[in-house]
Amino acid sequence: MKHNIIIVDDHKMFLDGVLSILRNEIDYNILLAASNGKQIIKYLDINKEEKVDLIITDISMPEMDGIALNKLLKERNRSIKTLVVSMHSDPDKIDTLIEHNVDGYVPKNAEKEELLKAIKTILNGDKYFSREIKDIFIENKLSKKKAQEVKLTQREIDVISLIAQEFTTQEIADQLYLSKHTIESYRKNLIAKLNVRNLAGLTKYALKMKYIEH
Repeated sequence: MKHNIIIVDDHKMFLDGVLSILRNEIDYNILLAASNGKQIIKYLDINKEEKVDLIITDISMPEMDGIALNKLLKERNRSIKTLVVSMHSDPDKIDTLIEHNVDGYVPKNAEKEELLKAIKTILNGDKYFSREIKDIFIENKLSKKKAQEVKLTQREIDVISLIAQEFTTQEIADQLYLSKHTIESYRKNLIAKLNVRNLAGLTKYALKMKYIEH
């Protein structure tokens, strides 16, 4: 029995590449090739009775990206499997996809054999994540755990938030009614405590902990 597959990617060259790989496989039938998630949802709404086994999607796409598409598909619960094939290796994107029950994730530079292995594994009912993606996911989990273990005082949070918003040492001192020297001490201590190298590292930490908005 053939498996019905939909592919969605806004890079035509990549889309054509995946199509040519799958057309050589007798087990797969390509139902649709689209350039964004909205087209997929529209297709599924029109063809409610059609059996769709797998959707292969990119992350960055206009109108509806792969993260939103995966979330919507899983919420609708039509037992459609999802495989993300993307250039992105952003830990938070990977985290979100896994949280929303994505079935697999391989990088775009993966070999043809790995792509076929991922598809086969997912259609057999298992998850498939390439080693690179697994490593990023685990590393991110560990660094978040470490970050949670580091406890900052409210005053340290005030200082790091203002540093991240690019206030000068003098401006921070004025706002917090402290001396410039005290703020410099806070800054040095924060760099050591959070094990970062510079102010950019402090800013990244403040963003990650959501002390300030993007």
